[in-house]
Amino acid sequence: MSRGSTGTGWAGRSSWRWCRGLGVQCAAVLGAALAATGAKPVAPPLGLAGELGQQRISPPFPQPSVPPLTEAAARRALLRFVAARRCYGSRAAAELVIRELRPRVTYRYRLETFSESRLSEWAFEPFTKPGASRPPGDVPPDLWDVEVGVPPLFQGQTRRCRVPRSALVRARCVTCRGSRRRLKQQKRCQLCSGTGRSRCSTCSGRGSKTCTTCQGEKKLRHFRQLVITWRNNVFEFVSEHHPNFPGELLSKVSGENIFKDENLVVYPIVDFPEPAISRASRRAIAEHSAAFASSSRILRQRQTVERIPITEVHYQYSGKPYLYYIYGLENKVYVLDYPERCCCGCTIV
Repeated sequence: MSRGSTGTGWAGRSSWRWCRGLGVQCAAVLGAALAATGAKPVAPPLGLAGELGQQRISPPFPQPSVPPLTEAAARRALLRFVAARRCYGSRAAAELVIRELRPRVTYRYRLETFSESRLSEWAFEPFTKPGASRPPGDVPPDLWDVEVGVPPLFQGQTRRCRVPRSALVRARCVTCRGSRRRLKQQKRCQLCSGTGRSRCSTCSGRGSKTCTTCQGEKKLRHFRQLVITWRNNVFEFVSEHHPNFPGELLSKVSGENIFKDENLVVYPIVDFPEPAISRASRRAIAEHSAAFASSSRILRQRQTVERIPITEVHYQYSGKPYLYYIYGLENKVYVLDYPERCCCGCTIV
């Protein structure tokens, strides 16, 4: 167990093989977001970015606490499912004969990396306070030396603040060229149609208006603006499940949390009963380290493993065999072929 981490074990053995990974393409998302602002991230100093260690985690394996599904619970889940759909008749759900309940287990691994990136951009404001510009020889601090409060962990946020001692005063506003007024375009006044009989409300009859850039101050104060972005980058993997069951449905339900590890950096899991989870942990940590350690600061990592129950319900109705699935702690239902259904085009998920 890594130092300072908290954890529990996992449960359930499975012979399922490695199936698929649902990793977020974190580096591409980060690059696209920065390209839109026209700025580049500033790499944190050495020692601030989290580094992938070699330590491995192999905690004990407690038994699952979720009881197996009963026939009564399976029927209630199907009745709720049918009642919420206009195209499904309730008689089949009430009269079907359940022949067998086959419990299955799948695991969901999730790695969350809470990172902080910093970049700067030039901003300006009207120069209204003489003497507030940067004195000669006064150097602004490094971007990573500016102290900014961190938001709640694993919650994305963007914040902007002024870099201390970075202000410069431009002698003349580039919009009005120091005239305090922004000349109007040479065109006929729309209020009086050029007759002069009604004073223009925009310029008060002067033919010009106050410059909105410098607000009539003639000068602009330019300063470096620090842009701090906190992101919760997520890697998710779901182990193999029944081929007739859509795996994307599992992302909409919760499972039994059987393992949790949170620290500055977490380490790969080893010896998990389902080997695919161990491989997913190694892969996720390596990908996040490569994607974020050089361009941002890793503030915290958290990895979890959930046990998601799936039950195959084999039943018979009117002498024919049928099958439906109950999955997640919420006992959601997925129906392959319901025997009492009208043809109005409703979906079955």
